Amino acid sequence: MKTKLYLTRHGQTEWNVEQKLQGHQDSPLTEQGINHAAWLSESLRHVNLDIIYASSSPRTLKTADILRYDRAIDIVPEDDLREISMGSWEGQRNSDIESHSPDKHYDFWNNPHLYEPTNGGETYHDLQQRVLPKVQDIISRHTGKNILIVTHAAALKTIMTFFEGRELADLWTPPILHSTALCKVVCEGDRFTIELYGDTSHYKE
Repeated sequence: MKTKLYLTRHGQTEWNVEQKLQGHQDSPLTEQGINHAAWLSESLRHVNLDIIYASSSPRTLKTADILRYDRAIDIVPEDDLREISMGSWEGQRNSDIESHSPDKHYDFWNNPHLYEPTNGGETYHDLQQRVLPKVQDIISRHTGKNILIVTHAAALKTIMTFFEGRELADLWTPPILHSTALCKVVCEGDRFTIELYGDTSHYKE
């Protein structure tokens, strides 16, 4: 029995534009982020979604609500689908972090398997250990269904790295997951087939 998993990242936010790290903190969707979500919603109208799971962060819940459109289905908020916690880095500009913590910043973006935070945040191993069991639980609860998961860049890359069978060290290899980029994975038992990865064909500009 095939379970179809649709996965996406939230729409663009104000802090995305300002190049500030968000993690467990939040900022509102921009007009562009709302447009991206609306365009993806339109492209998914033909999909008979059974349920939507979303990170409990406001930016993902807002995106999920736009994607739901007029379907009479639940959006289930999950703390375990939140972005990697970045501790004291949250709310800081990426360039400022690079200036005051160059080695940690480099490992965060280039050596995820080696990244050891001193800012009170999570490691990528921590992220794996909360996100992957949650996704596996969602699949087992809804076998044979069409499921949408709305999450974040690092969390989604972690999920897709698992489905690809890659090592954690390769987490940030392309494709880049832009605002509302869509991934699709067909699950049959222990077999996973990636049909879409980072698709932005719904963009209208």
